[in-house]
Amino acid sequence: MRNGRSKLAVLAAIPLLATACGGGGDTGGDTSGDAAAEQLSASLTGAGASFPDPLFQDLIYTYNSDVQPGVQINYQSVGSGAGVEQFLEQTVDFGSSEEFLDEEDLAAAEEARSCAAVQFPVVFGAVVIAFNNEALDGLVLDAETVAQIYDGQITTFDDPAIAELNPDLDLPDDEIIPVHRSDSSGTTYVFSHYLTTEVDWWADKYGEGKELDWADGLVGGQQNDGVAQGITQNPGGLGYVNQSFAQEAGLSVAHIVNEDGTPIEPTLEATIAASEEVEVPDNFQFAIDNVGGEGYPIAGTNWIFTYTCGYEQANADAIIDFWTWALTDEGARDLAGELGYAPLGDALTDRVIAELEKTNSAN
Repeated sequence: MRNGRSKLAVLAAIPLLATACGGGGDTGGDTSGDAAAEQLSASLTGAGASFPDPLFQDLIYTYNSDVQPGVQINYQSVGSGAGVEQFLEQTVDFGSSEEFLDEEDLAAAEEARSCAAVQFPVVFGAVVIAFNNEALDGLVLDAETVAQIYDGQITTFDDPAIAELNPDLDLPDDEIIPVHRSDSSGTTYVFSHYLTTEVDWWADKYGEGKELDWADGLVGGQQNDGVAQGITQNPGGLGYVNQSFAQEAGLSVAHIVNEDGTPIEPTLEATIAASEEVEVPDNFQFAIDNVGGEGYPIAGTNWIFTYTCGYEQANADAIIDFWTWALTDEGARDLAGELGYAPLGDALTDRVIAELEKTNSAN
């Protein structure tokens, strides 16, 4: 269950993530050491990506239980497309997606609210290729074979193209049942963006986006949970999900060949290595591409969206406080690592908090 309770006992420090962020040392919501710290009262609603939902639910539970009991946050895991739609329709206080708002989205937001939107990254994560067969754990795939599987060109696990990548594995002749997201999905965006940058014919035939015109014969599932269920319920099921969902469902995962030709297991360290290769521009519109070294190549980012005006001040204060705490609190960052998500680096965290603090600044 993703109510936070199951994770509170396992907040063991992760050495790679335990260093406090420079410049963000005074966590906005930490009331443990300062009796004069402000107690907030607000009720917030957010909606969007299922990709970070396990982390968001646990962060919200911990924040409400231990930091600001007067702040109630309801995050609805409806998929990135629906999250962006609800944000632009102003039916939620913040939105969430694995695809940043482009210039058209930003213009629509400003027209609807008469002030600018704010967007900032909060966490990195891996999209894994998962299957329900322990004997295939660690199966090596590359962008070309993954693309051919989803295009229906590769239909069994013992296909010669897969066998060439796995000379030491006794591959079954089981039929592959590819599973995809049937809703508008940031996870689909990360997955299809990766294939588009790596496979020319995929770029021409399918392209990238939150929704694709999939080949016939595939199984669809709503949100990451639905894809995980599609994998487990179909013999030979194979699908793309966030790493945390694969962990939770006990699924086997593929090692994906990165830009340097190295098969990489989707671990926390490999996601961190991928995120460290990114140059993040001032507008925070970026993708994680051409990952080499020890980095896992199908890596994505989750963005949060707010507005520079239109909030009651109590709600704006709570939005800023919660995300500042989530980004800088050592326990919150350790929790992200425990679930397989990579927190932002110190310098990027400082930049993001400066952007976050623009929330309601035009009021």
